[in-house]
Amino acid sequence: MAAFGRASTGQHFLNKEESFMYDREVRFRMEDTMNAARLEYTEKGVMNLASRRCDIIRISQSSAILAILTQYNLPKQFYLDIPDARISKVGCVLMKVFPNNTVEVRFLRLLTEKEMNKIFVYSTHPAHRNRVLDIRA
Repeated sequence: MAAFGRASTGQHFLNKEESFMYDREVRFRMEDTMNAARLEYTEKGVMNLASRRCDIIRISQSSAILAILTQYNLPKQFYLDIPDARISKVGCVLMKVFPNNTVEVRFLRLLTEKEMNKIFVYSTHPAHRNRVLDIRA
């Protein structure tokens, strides 16, 4: 007899459900990079806007891994600015906090190819040393 009255075929009514975010979304490959960035978020409600420095060490079009200089409490949602590449106010959601002062964030919108190229041009990582900015694009 099947446990808890479930059919022995392994079919369950939730197996038919599909989520765009987790089931159908394209996974983008993370690339190593080294860019200075800034986190902006509100503290204590809406009264105080805080800004903290960080480094982007891995990035894809949909997410990034940030190295934070010191230990502090990050909110679940904040903005990411990349001043060298002139990319501002990218909405982020905190996904995972690692013990070595790094965090994984997910972007609320996909970065475009043009924005990714600008990030890699201004990266100090050795893998992107020969990247140049195409001024015609």
